[in-house]
Amino acid sequence: MVKEADGYQPIDCALHDELLARATLRRPVELSYLDEANEERTVRGRIVDVFARDRAEYLRLEGGLEVRLDKLTRLDGEKVR
Repeated sequence: MVKEADGYQPIDCALHDELLARATLRRPVELSYLDEANEERTVRGRIVDVFARDRAEYLRLEGGLEVRLDKLTRLDGEKVR
């Protein structure tokens, strides 16, 4: 069994598909996520990439911000975990 990166917990497939769809359609999103200090942050922008690195999945917004997918808490105001 492959160990997940730093306790990475895979996200629901439906949420992953929704993130990919929004990236493809270039729809603006409002994302809330937990930062390195476990503080909730909220940002707005367009998802330009959804990708895997070091056995974890991430999204990248315009401007370069990368968020690990298991750190997402809300997508457009709706709770995701």
